[in-house]
Amino acid sequence: MSVAEQPRNYEQTDFALTADIADWVANLRPEDINSRTLTWAKHALLDWLGVTIAAANEPLVAMLLEEFAGDSAAACTIVGQDRKADLHGATLINGAASHALDYDDVSRAMHGHPSVPVAPAVLALGEVSGASGRDMLTAFVAGVEVECALGDMTHNTHYDKGFHATGTLGTFGAAAAAANLMRLDAATTVRALGVAASQASGLKCNFGTMTKPFHAGKAAANGLSAARLAARGFTAHEDAIETEQGFAATQAPDFSSTPLRPDRSAPYAVESTLFKYHASCFSTHSTIDAINDLRGQHGIGLDDMARLTIMVHPRHFGVCCIPEPTTGLEVKFSIRHLAVMALDGIDTGGLEVYSDANANDPRYVTARRLVDIETQPQMDRMTSAISLQLKDGRVLHAEGDVGQPASDLNEQWSRLSNKFRAITSPVIGEARAAELVDVVGSLESAQSPERLLELA
Repeated sequence: MSVAEQPRNYEQTDFALTADIADWVANLRPEDINSRTLTWAKHALLDWLGVTIAAANEPLVAMLLEEFAGDSAAACTIVGQDRKADLHGATLINGAASHALDYDDVSRAMHGHPSVPVAPAVLALGEVSGASGRDMLTAFVAGVEVECALGDMTHNTHYDKGFHATGTLGTFGAAAAAANLMRLDAATTVRALGVAASQASGLKCNFGTMTKPFHAGKAAANGLSAARLAARGFTAHEDAIETEQGFAATQAPDFSSTPLRPDRSAPYAVESTLFKYHASCFSTHSTIDAINDLRGQHGIGLDDMARLTIMVHPRHFGVCCIPEPTTGLEVKFSIRHLAVMALDGIDTGGLEVYSDANANDPRYVTARRLVDIETQPQMDRMTSAISLQLKDGRVLHAEGDVGQPASDLNEQWSRLSNKFRAITSPVIGEARAAELVDVVGSLESAQSPERLLELA
């Protein structure tokens, strides 16, 4: 049977998806973005800057600096560092650094982390072009929209097959953002998406290692390169997303093409961003919140636990169920270990708790072996239910759900600002951190990113 005759599971359609996306990206302008959407974009960029600065001294960042950073005469800022790099190198380093702590934002639609592939490309390109803050925010909104729309079209199979959507779909997001900021026309943007399609990669087997954040850096750099090459006339298949042997056919068996933003009055995807307040895999957050609620209600701790059962969607087993973590990085992907830490009153928003010593603490090693995980296919993948059996015979129950975007944006800005200052002040100082909050808060009025880059 030839390739052309082989059956395929994704939706057969004559709809030109790549062209539709390119047309929307090429025509999106700052005046199309309302104030609420701009607010959400600023929230996401503040959080992205925060987690990037906070990761300045991570070992993987040091390795990437050695490999990709140039001398001080290079053009582009490396966030949290006193060095610069060329456009590609700075984008890659900033993207990987921003995902190094796994403390960055999440998108339910994308099945991944929306800001870390897109923001680095926007920042670097904005720096070399002198783009206005509003233009950069518009490009950021465009990139997040594209990667999230593609996430919806891939359904669950892309992620369940083992692809890390932050690396794969994020490549398209970065390409779309760069194309919009460069004001590429629709035909050129089609080629940019085609170049991006051949670079979209990232495997979930590398969760818990330095390669996971490297996915984000490569997605940002590859997407930016795709747009810049397309601008030079570089060629690519004009329907690389939906064609035979294209992205959908090879990586997303249940892919279904739909128009991008068929309801142009609907909220943008950036307005569904979910932010982290625990420095671990997002799939562990509902469990941590549920345990924290029980601790607060009943005044209990780890020494009171006889047995703990965590009920979650089966997808958790491919994401955050490392049974016996031995490093601080692995702790971020061990729901058992995080559960006993939370029950012990550990602040899981504190970066210092994710250490090798913590991972191998005999008390936690013993306790996590008393934690059972039960899968419930009918549960929402963002929720968790726990049943805590105490040594005194009581059994306590709680549920957590971190899957709903905030409705009070003032409260969200306050929480994100507090998080930002807490994790960046040790790196850049309290005064500089406070000024950065103010600069991002008024970014839509900035004529260039110059002051933001000076502070970052």
